[in-house]
Amino acid sequence: MKRILSAILLLLLVAFESIAQKFNVDTQLRYCHGQVLRSLKELSPIDYTKIPRNIGADEQHWNLRNAKTAEEWCSGFWPGILWMTGSVIHESPSAESDKMTIIDAAAGYTAELEFLAHQSAYDHDLGFQMIGSFLKGYEYLPEGSSLREQYKKTLLNAADTLATLFNEKAGTILSWPRNIGMFGGHNTIMDNMINLELLFWASNNGGGRQLYDIATKHALTTMRHHFRKDGSINHVAVYDINTGKHLRNCNHQGFNDESLWSRGQSWAIYGYTMVYRFTHDKRFLRQAIKSADIMLSQLPDDGIPYWDMRDPKIPNTYRDASAAAVIADALIELSGYVTGKKSAYYMTMAEKMLATLSSPEYLSESKNPAFLMHSVGNWPAGSEIDYSINYADYYYIEALLRLKAKQP
Repeated sequence: MKRILSAILLLLLVAFESIAQKFNVDTQLRYCHGQVLRSLKELSPIDYTKIPRNIGADEQHWNLRNAKTAEEWCSGFWPGILWMTGSVIHESPSAESDKMTIIDAAAGYTAELEFLAHQSAYDHDLGFQMIGSFLKGYEYLPEGSSLREQYKKTLLNAADTLATLFNEKAGTILSWPRNIGMFGGHNTIMDNMINLELLFWASNNGGGRQLYDIATKHALTTMRHHFRKDGSINHVAVYDINTGKHLRNCNHQGFNDESLWSRGQSWAIYGYTMVYRFTHDKRFLRQAIKSADIMLSQLPDDGIPYWDMRDPKIPNTYRDASAAAVIADALIELSGYVTGKKSAYYMTMAEKMLATLSSPEYLSESKNPAFLMHSVGNWPAGSEIDYSINYADYYYIEALLRLKAKQP
């Protein structure tokens, strides 16, 4: 069996080598830089309370959402895109001016989300909102700067707020307080794994051991109840709100309760890889590997998943660039936690996916100011189908920066 696996991996590496060679990280980062400047120009004069969220297939400009409401779960991705783009150095006559334009905008959009850390938690998405904005800003700003210290305080407050959603008996963070009645109990979704980064980071930066313990318990409970034997995920697990007993699973955003919703699977791969980074617990590494392997085994030849890998209409259904970006991003990190052919396989697959996303079929280029096209938001709800969406761009540029950091 090991010989067969080795042969398959070798064939994949050879098949993808020529595609990876055509893909240049610096070229794509320059592209992202240009698209961001184009967006900021089109948004001028900037209203920082309005966050660029998406662009329809037949549209040319960003649709904006209100940043001053906790319901806008994507509000952190745009400032995160700006912080990451601002960290890229380009040699040009206007380089310094362009950088300041981008960083000033990043700080402006981030400031509008401060209120989220000082009110009761609306839902689990507080992590998404804070990680993209304040944590990316904290990582960018120089040590000792007053703004960086301010961001740290905001992040610690936000982590404490997110922790209030933890149900000790269930062992997880409540994802949607507003949907307890709809699901019939304490509900936890796979997306919630990404938010654990806020708790782990806060615990390492003065927030206390209890935040680490909550995040670890959540990851363990999710590992126990969300996964099928083959490593594919159930989107939602429901628990008795009083006793914590696991009641049932469902696939709220997938094709049906037995399907493999691609972005949900991407959250699992990314989430457990990140949890291993903070804990070094091999149980989480094994789960990240299992989650990745079932997904990679089913991908189309170009590496971009269908929105749900068990949609009966395949191949005549939608691809999801956002899921591809998240998976590629996670695989680059995951490749560093394994060795040999497995490590090379994960890196090659990440480069393969990024190369396809960086092709004319997926790049927005002159069509609109986003980075990528062809993402799927919520198919069952008929929302954001075949759109450019800000979180696809966020994980795309994060993946590019991760890949660049690994290159000589």
